Amino acid sequence: MSRPPKKLFQAKRFVIEEVYELLPDGSHLVRNIVRHPGAVVILPLVDADHVCLIRTYRVAIDRWHLELPAGTLDKSLSPLETAILELQEETGFRAKSLTHIHNFAMSPGILDEKMHFYVAEGLTLGEAAREAGEQIDNAILSWAEVDRQLRDKKITDAKTIACLLWFMRYGKHA
Repeated sequence: MSRPPKKLFQAKRFVIEEVYELLPDGSHLVRNIVRHPGAVVILPLVDADHVCLIRTYRVAIDRWHLELPAGTLDKSLSPLETAILELQEETGFRAKSLTHIHNFAMSPGILDEKMHFYVAEGLTLGEAAREAGEQIDNAILSWAEVDRQLRDKKITDAKTIACLLWFMRYGKHA
């Protein structure tokens, strides 16, 4: 017999639930799962040789971080609409085209968040519309610099590493 999940904590952007996993022997294992609405991550291609990342302060790790622009999904917007909005809000760029590349799980052992990865091309720069409290600066890097930053372990954000490496390996063949 399956037991319904029990809500342990409700935050603005996520819920923590206690769930009961039925094992093959009929016993149950209690798991705590973070339920998240999902997010987008955008790789803005400034031109053939440059990409736009952002430098942002992350209070959870108490440091400045180099990463791709991203944002949490809102129930009223599709992933594509969220990607368009987040790109403009965080970087000021608008894109002629956004191409959906991949979906991936961030930490499926405890988190159900699904990331939607987009590549933005045909960029034009306008004004950013950063949310209150967001400390963000654009960082335009050459692909050679991205490669050095990855090799030297300067980029530590998981979604950024995954997307940059995917694009560096498969982008020309997608």
